Amino acid sequence: MARYAYVVADVFTDVPLQGNPTAVFLDAGGLSPARMQQIAQEMHLSETVFVLPPENDGDVRVRIFTPVNELPFAGHPTLGAAVVLGESHEAKELRMETAKGTVTFELQRDEAGRTVAAAMWQPLPVWRTYDRADELLAALDLTDTGSTLPVEVYDNGPRHVFVGMDDVPALSSLEPDQRILARLPDMAANCFAGEGNGWRLRMFSPAYGVVEDAATGSAAGAVAVHLARHGLAPFGEWIDIRQGIEIGRPSTMRARVTGTPHRIDAVQVAGSAVVVARATLFT
Repeated sequence: MARYAYVVADVFTDVPLQGNPTAVFLDAGGLSPARMQQIAQEMHLSETVFVLPPENDGDVRVRIFTPVNELPFAGHPTLGAAVVLGESHEAKELRMETAKGTVTFELQRDEAGRTVAAAMWQPLPVWRTYDRADELLAALDLTDTGSTLPVEVYDNGPRHVFVGMDDVPALSSLEPDQRILARLPDMAANCFAGEGNGWRLRMFSPAYGVVEDAATGSAAGAVAVHLARHGLAPFGEWIDIRQGIEIGRPSTMRARVTGTPHRIDAVQVAGSAVVVARATLFT
């Protein structure tokens, strides 16, 4: 019987039992992709990350699984993994190979030398108009009010569709019809509200096995691009994105986009993470 050590970290928070948990399997070299999928289902977290030896220019390679599928990239599990790996990685930067390319993390340590936060340079998203917007708005019960911005889909690994709300109370009162959302394949529905440098986000994705996510790092980068492209957030400045409040898992993500509405040069997402458990899986 093989043994696999893993760590659970709460991501985009520095408070245990807040933010979004992820399980990080520290040495997954003996696991097949099918077994990784089974383990992710067993963990029953929005994402589980498996650390492997690098194949190209990274310090490590990772594979990321939701309870129902593998993702080429995701934000909160990779940032959580970077903070966990910082325990044994002494350099200031960590390069992580994903199916979307190598992602660089800048590690932040406290006075005792413990890694407590990280900032990542995310894969640049591509975007287009979402062709099933009417169905999505119906699922969100927003057929009459619509979205404050064009309903567009951004692909940076996961596919995020964004719907703008008039204000935070309207955002908090959303009760999506998960049955309709489940008919929209390979997408996460993200609803946002706010202004300037302060925003709130909610993410729903039956397609990725997540009823509602507590902190979606890949969406934080994509929504920052969406807001900046449409003139609602500044290029070159950090914005704060709060998520998870409605489900009792408050999280804080920071995002910054450089470029222009027609050319995005870089997308950064930053936040804290805290280890809450260490365990061994027998398989």
